[in-house]
Amino acid sequence: MFSSLDEKRDFIINTLENLYPNPKIPLDHKNTFTFLVAVMLSAQSTDKKVNEITPALFAKADSAKTMSLLKVEEIKKLIRQIGLAPTKSKNIKKMSQILVNEYNGKVPNSLDKLKALPGVGQKTASVIISQIFNKPAFPVDTHIHRLAYRWKLSSGKNVVQTEKDLKTIFPVDLWNKLHLQIIFYGREYCKSKKTKCNCIICSKII
Repeated sequence: MFSSLDEKRDFIINTLENLYPNPKIPLDHKNTFTFLVAVMLSAQSTDKKVNEITPALFAKADSAKTMSLLKVEEIKKLIRQIGLAPTKSKNIKKMSQILVNEYNGKVPNSLDKLKALPGVGQKTASVIISQIFNKPAFPVDTHIHRLAYRWKLSSGKNVVQTEKDLKTIFPVDLWNKLHLQIIFYGREYCKSKKTKCNCIICSKII
């Protein structure tokens, strides 16, 4: 156990840094647009499954313009193995049309403008802002939300509150990297099915 939150924070940072000094974006992509599509597809799905189906999709369309020209049914057919494929195919089509009509086919680097796009919420927008445009953000997915609660860094009942709590605890210059590090750690060591976890971090702080 640690005597202060600062000690716990530093232990977590150092542990994650030792395990994942150079975390790589787990979603395969060709450019900013295809990364946005991949992140949209990853909602309620796994990165592995997304990476399996995107090559065929991006071979057909790897820009907002080419994607906007595809029919919704064609997009749906290409992503049919992904959860919520009917809804996601419609959102990808609409999102692409908006990028063409309002942003000259480019992905905006504004959190608010991204969140205004169909199928793009706070988490997806934050991932784009942090990983592509390198602006400080702390996207919270189910792994981060779960670990933040397990490690007693947040008592937030939703990802919005958890994001606020983590931004308060961790230095802003580490947010983008920690986002990936915590996700990887949750997948590899601190898994959700464990009722009592004895991973490197849990064994020291719980």
